[in-house]
Amino acid sequence: MRKIRTCTHLNLVRKVTPSGNGCVECLATGDTWVHLRLCRTCGHVGCCDDSKNRHARKHAAGTGHPIISSFEPGEDWSYCFVDDMEV
Repeated sequence: MRKIRTCTHLNLVRKVTPSGNGCVECLATGDTWVHLRLCRTCGHVGCCDDSKNRHARKHAAGTGHPIISSFEPGEDWSYCFVDDMEV
């Protein structure tokens, strides 16, 4: 029987207000991004792993906030960095 994996961090998901309309760090330095991600614990908006700065992942590593959601129009998915899985 195959064991079904589940994310162990769903308890950290909160109702959040986005920190802005673009990657906070990229906007501060005048840099660009490919796609945006929303931290589901605090609302930080950061750039994706395809962006050169990977600010969403850096935010997760620095704060311990593991779950992000796409902040792109028409996309509805979330991902846990720690458990390495879509949630």
